Amino acid sequence: MDNRKIKNILGSVKSGKVSVADALEQLKHLPYEDIGVAKVDHHRELRHGIPEVIFAEGKDPSDILKIADSMLRHSGKLLITRAAKALFKDIDRLCKKYKRKAVHYEKSGVIMAGGSEKRAGTIAVLCAGTSDMPVAEESIATAEFLGSRVEAVTDVGVAGLHRIVNAGKVFKEANALIVVAGMEGALPSVVGGMTDKPIVAVPTSVGYGTSFGGITALFAMLNSCVPGIAVMNIDNGFGAGVLAHKINTLSVTR
Repeated sequence: MDNRKIKNILGSVKSGKVSVADALEQLKHLPYEDIGVAKVDHHRELRHGIPEVIFAEGKDPSDILKIADSMLRHSGKLLITRAAKALFKDIDRLCKKYKRKAVHYEKSGVIMAGGSEKRAGTIAVLCAGTSDMPVAEESIATAEFLGSRVEAVTDVGVAGLHRIVNAGKVFKEANALIVVAGMEGALPSVVGGMTDKPIVAVPTSVGYGTSFGGITALFAMLNSCVPGIAVMNIDNGFGAGVLAHKINTLSVTR
């Protein structure tokens, strides 16, 4: 439940359209709702602007559906990350019950419904290689769900630096950049030397043996000689999308 919804409820009580008892019924699940398998944090968006998101990996599908039902019932929106392909059919059916359209991002396993219709500002997402796209897509889906406009520039890894030159216009217009790379993880350093915009770097687990499942890229980004680069955990496109959205929101609301 967000600020707008609570203000509407309080306004309706003030005008007499909604009784105190009905308003209390709508608000009774703040700050969270205990549904047995989880304590769903309906209050989270009110506290810090980002609603609770379901991390599906490792969860039982039936539990995910119960959590999703609670979220849709109270907020009308839903974001799930790392979802198995088979889950989408059930989530889609559940969303239709609440007159919401579910969208499935197959590469990343993101499922969303009822996200922000208005998208403001610009976040640029730069993806080093095609193999890094699942992580980049997770960041794109997250930022768009939260209400940011996203421009994606794909396949601009350091093996062909000339490809980045054409992305200069995207750098200029963006309020924040998400740079996703595996292998040696050099792309955020290169981009950092070309722009004054905030950079959120995301190492991926893509690469051969000595990439160590993304650790080499993570260390490279942490040790960049370009100051001020924020580095996410390995494959954490969701975290990058959230941070870039918050930066973008600050720029838009100035």
